[in-house]
Amino acid sequence: MISYLSVLRTRTTKQSIHSHLTAIGPVSVNSSESLKGGAAAAVRLGRGLFWWIAMLSTFFMMEGKAISDLMINEQIRDKEVRVIGENGEQLGIMPVKEAQRLAEEAGVDLVKIAPTAKPPVCKIVDYGKFKYEQTRKEKEARKKQKVIEVKEIRLSPNIDTNDLNTKVNAARKFLTKGDKVKITLRFRGREMAHMNNSKHILDDFASSLSDIAVVEKPPKVEGRSMTMFLTEKRS
Repeated sequence: MISYLSVLRTRTTKQSIHSHLTAIGPVSVNSSESLKGGAAAAVRLGRGLFWWIAMLSTFFMMEGKAISDLMINEQIRDKEVRVIGENGEQLGIMPVKEAQRLAEEAGVDLVKIAPTAKPPVCKIVDYGKFKYEQTRKEKEARKKQKVIEVKEIRLSPNIDTNDLNTKVNAARKFLTKGDKVKITLRFRGREMAHMNNSKHILDDFASSLSDIAVVEKPPKVEGRSMTMFLTEKRS
């Protein structure tokens, strides 16, 4: 789905291009037009076309079509950089021209890996291999990431012991899988007048799971319900 900002940017860019070309105006050279006027019109058209091409290039870059966010080789314009060699050795701070020369002599690239550092940190490395390794590490990191879900268990103030034990066992399974559990105690009609008297149900629920879980958020009244959050106990 195209974001509102993207649509607005697209419309703004198109309007700017259209208004600029309109300002340039049509260029027609006929026999009655002087040489001076024709030359001026040609220059004006050339400037307009240059502006139009530049705007399109900027627009596509803004839309995220740049090949990479990393700067390499001649793209690096800092005066001085801290340089790391191919084998991870520290080569110290030096003029960027010197760092580019070392990379060129090694037959590889100079890649800016820490642009916000002062001075920026660059590494002498084969850019293709570096990009491949970075992509592989990112994929492995995403595989190892666990998406924590919030599972809800619903209770009622008059729940019997068997049903309560069943709910506790269900929550235990969720917690052992690494998920958080939201316990919701729901009230109806006249039960609303005795909400605080039913808080012990949530306390008992948490106590039954105290061997594997801790209370992340204590019981809290939300409308017609009282909720509590449990999360897995960290060793």
